[in-house]
Amino acid sequence: MTLKIDGESYNVSVVKKSTTKNIYIRVKEDLTIYITCNTLTSNKRIMSLIEDNYDSIRKMIKKVKEKLKYNSEFYYLGKKYDIIYTEFCDLKLGENKVFISRDFDLDKWKKKQALSIFSERLEKCYQNFSRKIPHPTLKLRKMTSRWGVCNIKTHVITLNTELITKDIGCLDYVIYHELSHLVEANHSKKFWNVVEENCPDYKKWRKLTNNYGDEE
Repeated sequence: MTLKIDGESYNVSVVKKSTTKNIYIRVKEDLTIYITCNTLTSNKRIMSLIEDNYDSIRKMIKKVKEKLKYNSEFYYLGKKYDIIYTEFCDLKLGENKVFISRDFDLDKWKKKQALSIFSERLEKCYQNFSRKIPHPTLKLRKMTSRWGVCNIKTHVITLNTELITKDIGCLDYVIYHELSHLVEANHSKKFWNVVEENCPDYKKWRKLTNNYGDEE
């Protein structure tokens, strides 16, 4: 099955499971539209759902395309650098350009930079935190769907190494977000109140953290 949006055709993959109660629509990085539903869901119901969510699907596709474009470019701490491939160095940052070898392990470099910067920012945010909480332990991991994770039992905060591409304000927002989970485990109003105590303009940074487009 295919769906045509803005002149382009996209594959639609329907996954039916007996354990699935609701119907979910997702667009993944291969730009395939995935529909997950119960085994008893009729094809007519699926087609109706697609029609009803046409605009939402278009927005999901746009978001995925923006993310793919963003990931193909070079960003470091919120600044975009033009990529210049070279054989004379592994990686060197210029004022507006990054000189990089084609076979350079960029993920390893990002993790090394992140370990230093994230450790420093986590400690600073912890010291400035408005509530008394246990001292967290930092872990790093490249994640595809989360910027950070907090284990409230072990007090371990795991940050996505891809945050190294974002502005320091975005990084601090994610850290304050995870630290706030040591006060409120869920995303209740009380939780967001704690986030706002420590990051008053969190809504701005939250938007920027999740943004892959060219607007602010």
